[in-house]
Parts: sequence; structure tokens; C-alpha cells
Amino acid sequence: MNHTVLQYLLAAVVVLPLLGSVAALFPAPPGLRGRDPEQAVLRHGVTVTGAVLAAAIALAAGFDHGRPGAMQAQTDISWIPALDIRIHLGVDGVSLPLLVLTALLTFLCALYSYYKVPAGGSTPSPKGFVSLLLLLEGGTLASFAVLDLMLFFLAFEMTLIPMYFLINRWGGAERERAAWRFILYTLLGSVVMLLGLLLVGVKGGTFDMVALATDNGAKLTHTTQLIAALALIVGLAVKAPMWPLHSWLPDAHTAAPTVGSVLLAGVLLKMGTYGLVRIVLPMVPEGAHTYAPYLAAFAVVGIIYGSFACLALARSGSGGDLKRLIAYSSVGHMGFVLLGIATLTPTGVNGALFANIAHGLITGLLFFLVGALKDRSGTTDLDQLSGISGAALYGRAPRLGGLLAFGAVASLGLPGLAGFWGEMLAMFGAFEPADGLSRPAYLTYMALAGFGTLLTAAYMLIVVRRVCMGDHPVEPGAEHGAPRPALADVHGYEFAAWSPLVALTVLAGLWPAALLGLTDPAVQQLLAGGN
Repeated sequence: MNHTVLQYLLAAVVVLPLLGSVAALFPAPPGLRGRDPEQAVLRHGVTVTGAVLAAAIALAAGFDHGRPGAMQAQTDISWIPALDIRIHLGVDGVSLPLLVLTALLTFLCALYSYYKVPAGGSTPSPKGFVSLLLLLEGGTLASFAVLDLMLFFLAFEMTLIPMYFLINRWGGAERERAAWRFILYTLLGSVVMLLGLLLVGVKGGTFDMVALATDNGAKLTHTTQLIAALALIVGLAVKAPMWPLHSWLPDAHTAAPTVGSVLLAGVLLKMGTYGLVRIVLPMVPEGAHTYAPYLAAFAVVGIIYGSFACLALARSGSGGDLKRLIAYSSVGHMGFVLLGIATLTPTGVNGALFANIAHGLITGLLFFLVGALKDRSGTTDLDQLSGISGAALYGRAPRLGGLLAFGAVASLGLPGLAGFWGEMLAMFGAFEPADGLSRPAYLTYMALAGFGTLLTAAYMLIVVRRVCMGDHPVEPGAEHGAPRPALADVHGYEFAAWSPLVALTVLAGLWPAALLGLTDPAVQQLLAGGN
């Protein structure tokens, strides 16, 4: 496809959500109001996110798949000459899958919300909800598309305010506390990250991410790299989230509305790990090499900690919350992403990027399903869902139960589904880490991560048994008693919102080369400093 067309498509992907966010606050034109003004603004959200998704798919189709390591569709315009800050956009094999994933998940959230608007807050406003949703999409897409350190920081920060209000206004119980914890943790992490970005940009002589990656830290002293890498890793690890900087995540997920949880897990967590791959590995390679063993250690602790936390929540009588359990599972799954990055090898980093996409698809689906289950049963308490009057989905809503079981086995890494490849490649990377890293230490990390996969299988299967079958089987002689009332099974709009995630989870599991063929040349280029 023509380079100019690709430029316009990438610009449209970034700008359309921002324009749509502003337009959502104004009254709809007379011909588009329909019978209900609230439905008109929700329809606006579906239309804008659909247009963004179409542009992202067209961008992916026009992308030169023969050279995914090269930065394509670049736009480079001077913005603040005094500081040499430029509006520099571009896309390669690392960022393209994340752009498409973000556009897809946001469109599915808008489609789902058209039929099921979050009911939180005393006076819920569809205008405010759609505007914040589009602003969140614009900030996230910009984070993956910009190639200037200062623009990356601004786009990164742009996502915090809309997510704060989505939790605080449309969330459930304890939403104010969860929203404040989210904003405080992420803002503090952003301040630390900004210090690292400024140090790299000032000492490197430019804020251009392509030039800095090509220099591969040549203009930065060893001490500068150590300080900058530490600041960047800590700041980005809050968003990843890495243990022990994860404690804001379970509260935020538990309180957030369904679409907020989907976007938080499916997209926002990826911004932290994307920053590690795009900025830390190529721009401060000596600092990355120094801290890689510690990053791997924290990642493995997160895998084990998240799994044991989920097992404790899944245990009968613990009063565990299903939404909170899936949030803790994200700590473990993102631990595999961090472990892959910490190997500093193409195998590990490719595994991390694959696991990023797989986690977005699978955990997004799981949060959709848990939200639907809460709408039907009024609770996400596991003891209530598995009790005598609980969900028992296989009997009462078999399609919903089947989808929950599918999401669970995909999350535990069943071969043939998307969750398998990223975690396996991350462990392969740990088996043979980069030169200069302690192989015995990484073999230990690999063994612990493998143990974490067993724990993941344990708690996911417990959840399926308890929610889909129930803890209380029918007593002998009671078969002819009054049956449990049926729950509403999967509605048409739910099927439309969830089926793409199911299809892509299967497709990525059966054809991993489609994604790895994009990421591998770009990863090789980043690790080699653009050479």
C-alpha cells in the first residue's frame, strides 16, 4: 500500500478516538438523535470505535509484512523546536499487534455497552461514559504509535484520568478507594518513569525513539544507563504490574465496571511491558543487562504469588471473589511476560510479546464472562456461585458455562490455544538466557515458572468445577424435586462481543507464526540496536 495512505491510516487510528471523545459531549445532530438521546451517544461510541478498528485492520493489511522490523507509516513533524520534541508516529512488528488489539477490544466494549450500559454512580451519564471510553482508546493507541519519548509520556498519562473516572463513577463497591489507589500508584510510577525518560533524552541528545534505539546507548555512560534503566523499569513495572508493585490492580479490577476491567487487563497493562521492550532494551542495554536477573526474580515471585493468591480465593469457604481471582491471575500471567523480557533473548522477548496479546484476548473474554455472570446472579462471590442456589452453569446456562470453561483452559495454557505459546517461549528463553546472565539462576526461574503453570491449572479447574458444576450435587431421591430456575444464556449482543475473542484465541494457538512472523524481525532489530 502507498506510504502516504499508511500515514493517513495511522494518523486516523490515533486522532479519530480523540475527536470522537470531544464530539460525544455535544448533542447529536437532528438526523442522528433517533428516539433516545442516550442510545444516540452510545451508537456514536460504536461508530467511532468501529471506524478506528476498520482503519487499524486496513493499516495491518497494508503493512509491508516482508520487512516488519522496519518502522513504517512514519509521520515526523516538528512540534516544540526549542526542546526538539516532534510529532513522530510509526508502526512496526512490535506495535502493530497491540494497535489492532486495542482497537478490537475497545470496539467490543462499545458494542457491549450499547446494550448493557454500566449502572454505577448516582446519575450515570452515557455521554460521559462514551467520551471517557474514547479518550482512553486514543491515549492507549497513541502510546503504541508515537516515537518521541515526551509524546510517549503524555500519551501514557492520558490514559490515567479516563480510567480513574470509569472506576470511580461507574464502578461497584469500594470504587472510590480503588480509583484513588489506581491513580496514586500509576502517577507515582509515571513520575519515576519521567525522570528516566528525561535522562535518556537529554544525555542521548534527542527524544526520538528510533534514533536512540539505533544508537543503542552509545552516547550514555554506564552510570547514566544504570540510573535511567532503574527509573524506567520501576516506573513501567507499576503499570505491568510487577510484584510487589501490583497491589492497586486487584482493587481496581474488582471495583471497575465490566468494560473497564476488560480494557485495564487487555490493553493498559500492556503499556508497561511495551515500554520495557521499546525503550529499556534498545536504549539502555547495559542497564537492562544489569537489572535483568532482578527483574526475572520479581517476575517469578509474581507468578507464584499470583497463583497462590488465586488458590486461596478459589478455596471453598474463603469468600473469594471471582473477579478478584482473575485480577490476581493477571499478576501471574504478566509475570511470564516480564520473565521473557528479562531473558534479553529474541526467543524470550517474542514470547513476552505473544503472551501480551494472548493475555489481552483471554483475560478480556474472562472479564466479559464474569460481568455477565454478575448481571444474571447478582454476585461474583465464589461461595454463593457454587452454593445450593448457585450458578451451576452447565445445567442452567450451558453456553455461558462452556465459554467460561473455554476461557479457563485457555488461561491455564492448554496447547492449541493462544495462552500456551507465550509462556512456553518465555520459559525457553530462560533456559538459554543472553550472554553474561547466570544460566543456573535462570534455570531456577524457569523451574519455578513451570511450577506456576501447574498452580494456574489447579485454580482454574477448581473455578470451573465450582461455578459450572456447583459444590452441592443433587441428593439421591431429589432428582424429581423442583429444578433450579434457568439463568439467561448467552444473548445475541454478548455472542457478537465475545466470539471474536474466542476465534482469535483459537487462531493464535493454532497458527502462532502469524504473530511471531511480525514480532521476531522487529525484536531482532531492537536487540541489535537497529543494525
